[in-house]
Amino acid sequence: MLYQITRPTSRLEGEIKLPASKSISNRVLIINALSYSSYTIGNLSDSDDTRVMEKVLNASTNEFDIGHAGTAMRFLTAFLSKIMGQWTLTGSERMKQRPISILVDALRELGAVIEYAGEEGYPPLKITGTALKGGVLELDGSVSSQYISALLMIAPSIQNGLTLRLKNKITSRPYIELTLKLMKKFGVRYAWKGSEIRIEQQDYKPIRFTVEADWSGASYWYQIAAMSDDFDILLKGLRLQSLQGDAVLAKWFDQYFGIQSKQEGNDVRISRKEKPDVKRLDLNFVENPDVAQTFAVLCVAKQIPFHFTGLHTLKIKETDRIAALQNECAKLGAKLTELQLGEIAWDGKLDESVDASEATIETYHDHRMALAFAPAALVFGNLKIADPMVVTKSYPAFYEDLKQVGFTVQEVPD
Repeated sequence: MLYQITRPTSRLEGEIKLPASKSISNRVLIINALSYSSYTIGNLSDSDDTRVMEKVLNASTNEFDIGHAGTAMRFLTAFLSKIMGQWTLTGSERMKQRPISILVDALRELGAVIEYAGEEGYPPLKITGTALKGGVLELDGSVSSQYISALLMIAPSIQNGLTLRLKNKITSRPYIELTLKLMKKFGVRYAWKGSEIRIEQQDYKPIRFTVEADWSGASYWYQIAAMSDDFDILLKGLRLQSLQGDAVLAKWFDQYFGIQSKQEGNDVRISRKEKPDVKRLDLNFVENPDVAQTFAVLCVAKQIPFHFTGLHTLKIKETDRIAALQNECAKLGAKLTELQLGEIAWDGKLDESVDASEATIETYHDHRMALAFAPAALVFGNLKIADPMVVTKSYPAFYEDLKQVGFTVQEVPD
């Protein structure tokens, strides 16, 4: 399937009901289960990842296929390791290529019984749930924060609790902070001093909880605003004072692209103030890797040279996002350079022989490729998106929302 995205011909305006935060939803589902809560979570994300997590937690079987849902793979590996029974956890072909040995090794140190059903170090996994015994674990903080979050969420239910000592520079720190803040809302006490996080054995307290709108999803509307001269967009359910680390992008878009954010009740209205003259953009995404593609495509569309760092985890996402960005930005005439692991740069020069309006953007089973590139039709006129429905992983209503503000979205022959 191919979708052709065509830019609006009039003023871009509308009220957008953003998806609920997938990051919060997935964490609260695990925490809610560990608290044995009878409460239903309000405004739960309808993304594929969250649907998969919810389905597993409510299933009557012991074999689970989580598809492309990397968060579900990490969180459920830890969760199932302490739930009595025998479990099989598998996923898509890409999931079977995504390493999980760091988490498995850590859980085994706590007494978990986990075997690899295929290649050593990768899913699928055979898990025999058992009582885990806590202690001190050393973990590389520069790897995926989801490993750390997975361990933290089960820590209160482990005998003697858990102390995590994080080595090296911590990647995606806001996501670890998000996990701990959510745990605190459910009554868990913790101490984080320096590189050590300590959680004693204790009980979660069941509470009523409503999930806020997703800042990663909001990033595409800020991107659209930055590429527009005339717009009025209200982002429903978004909070400037948010639990999510990606809320920092409101500050970035204000500083670098002149997009102002104003809280109006439960919503945020974004508007244009005086355009700053950005000669070059240098950003470190070590704490916010999920919005890196948004900014890369935006800079290419606006011909702003950039140097982005802190991207080393992008190689183990749904696809190798560095390579994917290089391949697809080349179709827009931009040659991105990977300077070293975790760094990409662009000199701001477009190859004028490339007709970007004829480009078909491949998405590599990665929702953020479709989400980040589709808005660029504002600048390039038309863009085709291959396998467009990958967006259901995090933002199922994305194309309907694009149409609501004036974009044309139509299926075209492959």
